Amino acid sequence: MDMKMRVSLELRHRCPSEVQELVLDNCRATGGKIEGITEEFSNLELLSLINAGLTSVADIPKLDKLKKLELSDNRISSGLEVLAERLVNLTHLNLSGNKFKDISTLEPLKKLPQLKSLDLFNCEVTNLADYRESIFKLLPQLTYLDGYDVDDCESDSDGEGDGVDDVEAEVIESEEYEEEEEEDEEDVLSEDEDDDDDSGDDEDGEVNGAVDSEDDDEDEDEEEEEEDDEDSSPVKGEKRKRDLEDEDEDDDD
Repeated sequence: MDMKMRVSLELRHRCPSEVQELVLDNCRATGGKIEGITEEFSNLELLSLINAGLTSVADIPKLDKLKKLELSDNRISSGLEVLAERLVNLTHLNLSGNKFKDISTLEPLKKLPQLKSLDLFNCEVTNLADYRESIFKLLPQLTYLDGYDVDDCESDSDGEGDGVDDVEAEVIESEEYEEEEEEDEEDVLSEDEDDDDDSGDDEDGEVNGAVDSEDDDEDEDEEEEEEDDEDSSPVKGEKRKRDLEDEDEDDDD
């Protein structure tokens, strides 16, 4: 897709002045030049043109609010003067994977007083002797070169990153939050199951108690019957004795 059409798609029916970030990575620049971007993008703060087939930045418009410019993986080898003239508030510039061979081609960047971070990974200039020392000497306003400061301390991704680390952090936090929610749900389900088991045990106890109570009642009834039988047996004996005595008196008569 060519760059003009990509710009139109990225606008999404918005006015250019409403856009703060414009990502045009992997589109095709006709003739190796920037096209479709005008000064109407007056509030643009981030412009990404990674792997767009650029050989020149001569057609970049004046963008006073632009702070971050991504130009990695193109074929740019010179012409950085225009950046110093039109992007006066630029703080981050990524030129990794381009065709810069000499320190002198980077001299125009001295006119960018706000420039704090410069990336030149995979550019031939990085193979020069004393490359880092030379760049920090040429551009004293720099804080980070290729992600490290003059003392070889790594840049703070929170303050100097391009936003990618922040997005990844948010995804991880979201996943962790979802995992915590799932664990909480599992704990709740486990507690419910334990409650059900306890309730079942109580019910079993009640049933067994009722059965035991019934058995006790039956035993008591049997004992009472036996006692009744024992109590009635002397009476029966006495009656039988009287009957025998009556028979003897009849025989005497």
